[in-house]
This record gives sequence, C-alpha cells and structure tokens, in this order.
Amino acid sequence: VAGLGNYGMRGTRHSVGMEVLDRMARQLAVAEGWRVDRRCCADVALATAQGLELVLLKPRRFMNLNGLSVASAAEIYSLGPEDIYLVHDDLDKALGKVAIKLGGSARGHNGVQSCISALHSNEMTRLRVGIGRP
Repeated sequence: VAGLGNYGMRGTRHSVGMEVLDRMARQLAVAEGWRVDRRCCADVALATAQGLELVLLKPRRFMNLNGLSVASAAEIYSLGPEDIYLVHDDLDKALGKVAIKLGGSARGHNGVQSCISALHSNEMTRLRVGIGRP
C-alpha cells in the first residue's frame, strides 16, 4: 500500500495519501515501526491484517517521482502491479469522499502516472481520496 504525496510536506492536500498510511499504521499498531529503506527511498512499515502481510510505503520523493520508490519496493518485496494499492488525492472528488479505481489511466495525477511509467503497468488498484478544488 503506497501513500502518494510530496515527502516533507505533511498536512498539504496533495500529501493526503501519506496521511492515510499514517492512520492505517496507527490502526494496525505499527506506527512506531516506520523505518527508512534506502533501497527504495521510502519510509516502510510492515503489518499484518486479516492474515495478509502488508508493506506500507511512503516514498521519500516528490509526487512526480513516487513511482521510482513504488517500483523499487515492488522488486524488493516480489510484488506485481496487481498486488499494489495506491492511495492518493483526487481534485475531482469532494473533500473527504473516497472511491476505489481498478486500473486504468492516471486521470492527470502525476504521482499515479509516475507509478504507471515505473511499473510499466496501469493495473494498480487506487484509493482516491477527495480533496476538492480550491
């Protein structure tokens, strides 16, 4: 599960994917388990939920380069694009509304496009979190 955003810019609308992962880590009792993984240039926490092993990933890059971290982590953890969930902001959704998107285009989102390019696939499931338009 990759929370897309601009690393170091906590609390901004475009980093909502990382905020969602922080919340997930707290709910899964692994919030103290975040560590820097230089191999994929990301903060990583490992968790288990309902018998599934999860890799929570917050890229340490700007949004338009998030895909490099996601692709590196996919290789390290032997994951295919179909195993990856991207959590990201969506300007076209009202604030707080969420939607699941199964594959398809990036719809203009630079972080998602970066992941599609780096993984050579658009099969990732996306959790789109509405931030609304200013």
